[in-house]
Amino acid sequence: MKRFVLLDTAPIPGTDGALNLFEYGDDFVIKIAGGDGGQLMNTRMHGSEDALAAIPCKQIAGRPQARVLIGGLGMGFTLASALQHLGADAEVEVAELVPGVVEWNRGALGAKAGHPLRDPRALIIQEDVAKVLQAAEQRYDAIMLDVDNGPEGLTQKGNDWLYSMPGLYQCARALRPGGMLAVWSSSADRAFSEKVRKAGFKGEAVQVYAHGNRGTRHTIWIARKV
Repeated sequence: MKRFVLLDTAPIPGTDGALNLFEYGDDFVIKIAGGDGGQLMNTRMHGSEDALAAIPCKQIAGRPQARVLIGGLGMGFTLASALQHLGADAEVEVAELVPGVVEWNRGALGAKAGHPLRDPRALIIQEDVAKVLQAAEQRYDAIMLDVDNGPEGLTQKGNDWLYSMPGLYQCARALRPGGMLAVWSSSADRAFSEKVRKAGFKGEAVQVYAHGNRGTRHTIWIARKV
């Protein structure tokens, strides 16, 4: 019988919290330490993480020297998908606050996504993605945010700025003309759709299966800077 085996614990900088990495049979699972036991992510269900990068990157792949930003490394699947759909001259910046998550992806966990950190187009920035965005002005062709569980599913209070009007306005400023914003969420949120529109984007909320073509579905907002 499969059971959860704790492999490591990684503190979340600036908070009292931490993330736990578990092995579960042939898969890996990340949970919040001391939480309710729910999974933040696992290596078996990553269809929506793949789509978070695939949908916007396909639309900007033809741009020369495309530069994109991913907020949250997670288990590396969004990074791997972005690299798959972008050209050889692209650059993919990944802002990851938790150093332990980066180390996990450099180890055995990274094999599940094909070790995308080994790709020379990938650049890890060990920083809160909010600070990276605040320092950017028309820098990116696409921004993909997979931070926490979405606008209505926050597990860390400090993440709320990203989903606020000031955060969305800053995303618009950080994008080049016609740039794409993609935001992952565990569930739909009509109020957030309206925020995205007011911040200067035109797009839609897309429902994507977490795994295969049935079962749990997640929401991805795909929006172009107007």
